[in-house]
Amino acid sequence: MKTEACETVCVHEEDVKHVQQNLPELKGVSLIFKALADETRLKIAYSLTLKNELCVCDVAAIIQSSTATASHHLRYLKDIDLAKSEKRGKLVYYRLADNHVGQLVKIAHEHAKEGERHEST
Repeated sequence: MKTEACETVCVHEEDVKHVQQNLPELKGVSLIFKALADETRLKIAYSLTLKNELCVCDVAAIIQSSTATASHHLRYLKDIDLAKSEKRGKLVYYRLADNHVGQLVKIAHEHAKEGERHEST
């Protein structure tokens, strides 16, 4: 049986000290991953990598939900600075906050596809 843990305790003090001294605050990063951990919000974010902006009605159609549900998810993404909105007339359009968000979503998707390829071999 292959073990996933050390068989003996051996702490590399200098490595631990280096990491502890250089580890940044990650609460904001955690919030991003929490938001994108929801499959619906991830689908919305990915959709916004395919089309630069979408109105709430378009997003509702894409995720097959009510406009209220789509609006709720979009507002969540906006509240943690993953998306931006703009009202034009009677419509509200959303887009990703910046290129980093789109890159993060696409990189995660590529990584997941690689994992699927490894599982099938």
